Amino acid sequence: MSFWTVLLCILLVCSASAQSGRTPSATPETPGGGGSELPLKQMFDEVNGYLRVKAAEYDARNIPFDDGLFQKLKLEQRQLAARHAARAGLRAEMSVDDRYYLGMLHWIAENLDGALAALMQFVSVVDADAAKRQTARSVLTIVLAKQMKLDEAEAQLAEYLKNQPVKTTERSRMGTELAKACQIAKDFKRMAPHAEAGYEAAKALLKDASSRARGLDEILDAAMLVYEAYRDSNDRIKADASLDDMRKTAAEVESPSFYYYAVDQKIKYLIETGRKPAATAFYTASMVSAERDFRSKTAGADVVARLKKRQKHYLLLGETAPPLPLADQWFPGSVKTLADLRGKVVLLDFWATWCSPCIEAFPHLIEWYQDHNRDGFEILGVTRYYGEVNGSPADNKTETNFLKQFRQRERLPYDVVVMKDQTAQFLYGATALPTAVLIDKKGVVRYIEAGTSSSRIGQMQEVMLKLLAEK
Repeated sequence: MSFWTVLLCILLVCSASAQSGRTPSATPETPGGGGSELPLKQMFDEVNGYLRVKAAEYDARNIPFDDGLFQKLKLEQRQLAARHAARAGLRAEMSVDDRYYLGMLHWIAENLDGALAALMQFVSVVDADAAKRQTARSVLTIVLAKQMKLDEAEAQLAEYLKNQPVKTTERSRMGTELAKACQIAKDFKRMAPHAEAGYEAAKALLKDASSRARGLDEILDAAMLVYEAYRDSNDRIKADASLDDMRKTAAEVESPSFYYYAVDQKIKYLIETGRKPAATAFYTASMVSAERDFRSKTAGADVVARLKKRQKHYLLLGETAPPLPLADQWFPGSVKTLADLRGKVVLLDFWATWCSPCIEAFPHLIEWYQDHNRDGFEILGVTRYYGEVNGSPADNKTETNFLKQFRQRERLPYDVVVMKDQTAQFLYGATALPTAVLIDKKGVVRYIEAGTSSSRIGQMQEVMLKLLAEK
């Protein structure tokens, strides 16, 4: 099954509930081909079905999936929705259902104010279609949550729950968005029940095979919100329980990556909350339970392999950072020890010039250093000799000159530390690049992760800011 086919299945599940089921009237090659007098329902059906039609077309033409192409299609869909909404908004007269379709066009176009205005008018009509009113209430709940109007969002949710139909996908999204809004507001007590409701609805999605692909993504997002709500409200018992439930759910759906994520989060949480012996015991137990909890031996072995790779990191977390070996080169500043940097938050960035993910992280590191160096944030870019430059053999002097030029070209404002060999990498379990290590003001390792992604960068920044705020 091609990725476009899988995507088509997901889109069929995720499409807005008012979709007619008919093929959109305008062809994908000429989006927005209709005139300004098209019925609003026809406009909406064209927009709502745009991605599905294109996915089916690409699948039939055997065009391989490309995320850049998919993002382009989503942009085209939003632009088409915005054009139709603008045309429709000029009409002097609209039926009750027209208000609904106008609001949904604004919603797809990501015009929150336009969606709010049109859908509020629609739900105020007593004899409006019941199913459409429910979808409108779900969208209004999400819009108001995104606008941080929590009381109004919860009022729409309450109306939604008093009526029928209640759809699992809508319930999941409303709970998740309200939880995120409460998290931004730092109202963790208020966040928890919304996160729990979103999580339970997301788990229910997993029972439907047609929504499984979407459900796995949603359930991880929802599960983490439950954990974060209890973690940030200092409820250790419920935070622990939420991570155990994540692990149980992952085993039920035979997802080794989800299972590993839940185990990894709990080990880190136990260490973070001063329970290192319990973390060590849980790690050992998980190495056994991972193989027992999965029907597939391959899935269980995958979890065990991932945990083994993290063992060095778990041993270091919560402990005083080991001294770095003597560097062969240190520029442009002078040699410093980690003991010299006590009182500052230190990021050890293990990297290499040939490592694309390492380079992708540079803009973020540069920004953090420029914004927070005056607050006591230091970065040491730790690399080593690889015996080559741009694929050609090179001695240490040649490679050092190349590294200095590379640093200037990338405009790295912090010091680069060049080691003779892999000793420092082995010391910190940094055999995969990039690996980031955050050390707090007391010299204790508080964070170790490998790889680069938007979520990883966000997580690292969150920890860095937290450590800077500590006394």
